[in-house]
Amino acid sequence: MTRLRRLAILAAALLLATVPAGASSVEKQFRAWLDADLWPTAKANGVSRATFEAAFAGVSPNLDLPDLVLPGKKAPVAQHQAEFRSPAAYFNENTVRGVTAGGRARLKRHRGTLAAIEKRHGVPAGIILAIWGRESGFGRAKIPHDAFQVLATKAFLSTRKEMFRTEVLAALVLADRNQINPRSMKSSWAGALGQPQFLPSSYLKFAADGDGDGRADIWNSEPDTLASIARYLDAHGWVRGRDWGFEVTVPRDVSCALEGPDRGRRIADWAAMGIKRVGGKPFPAHERDGEGYLMMPAGRFGPAFIVTPNFYVLKQYNESDVYALFVGHAGDRIAYGDRRFAGGWTAIDRLNRADIAAMQSGLERLGHDVGGADGLAGFKTRRSIGAWQTKNGRAPTCFPDAGLVRALR
Repeated sequence: MTRLRRLAILAAALLLATVPAGASSVEKQFRAWLDADLWPTAKANGVSRATFEAAFAGVSPNLDLPDLVLPGKKAPVAQHQAEFRSPAAYFNENTVRGVTAGGRARLKRHRGTLAAIEKRHGVPAGIILAIWGRESGFGRAKIPHDAFQVLATKAFLSTRKEMFRTEVLAALVLADRNQINPRSMKSSWAGALGQPQFLPSSYLKFAADGDGDGRADIWNSEPDTLASIARYLDAHGWVRGRDWGFEVTVPRDVSCALEGPDRGRRIADWAAMGIKRVGGKPFPAHERDGEGYLMMPAGRFGPAFIVTPNFYVLKQYNESDVYALFVGHAGDRIAYGDRRFAGGWTAIDRLNRADIAAMQSGLERLGHDVGGADGLAGFKTRRSIGAWQTKNGRAPTCFPDAGLVRALR
């Protein structure tokens, strides 16, 4: 950190500490921060003063955004009162069908473009289309926010200031380098841009020209959007020629606690344990010697999968098991026709995230790594549940229920 920036941050901190947090006061402090802290770094990154002024002309902090800490206030305590829901909620059939039907229509429209993209990056058309559909409804979703207002507000006031400071600087470089009108740069409430919903730093690294006009326009060009999604996945390690995963049946004598990307083994070895693809087909010959991972997003209360490293590449796009599963499932349905999961989702107990967080804290006290007591049941929480259940003479389900919450609080 340069001496100049340290002095600017110190001056901004003193200002924040001494001025009340009324809306007009926040506006003044925001403007002071833009000039004293953000502008010198933007200038050092090659951003012109004209671009900087255009980006923030008439821009005030949006105090309605989530995860903000107003000057003079303490960071809000995390609240986990939201309902804890089954992963099944993510797979509403109307939503899945909307993405798959839309994807098939666009597969016909962009067949040549997608073939060229797949040849270059190795990513199947169905996967690319499923991400496009999930992220922005194939460009039809309203993306209403001013990117510079969102990013600058969060860089100034959010609980993750440094991350968003990096992103607002990347957005300034993007606008300056490509001569984009800042007011045309629309984003989500989290600052994600355009049809593939890239953060600005991802745009700078991965946006691609898919239509050959010399520009990467992820707001208006469908070929550019498709090429950018594929380039992102390719850069994050997509393994050419491998699938994302397979729905399977898991025998009762195979522990659900074997789940996780750090517990991989050859797919042939999973098959030797009695794990089978649904529908009776064997695993493809070219996959059998590749590494696979058990993935059970609802433990014994939902479908099970053997996934490949490509599943975890999909999680680089959105760090969520169910997001990656949605994309893989929708991609298969775009490519091969509509087929729902063979395994059903069992109804789960009504709990909220505070209940799950309390259970996770109980598991942590017993020495389990649950990945943090955040009220979400990721794979570390699921397999920790399974390990605790087995140790205590219970049939392992690897998923929260009311009895577990009571036992582990």
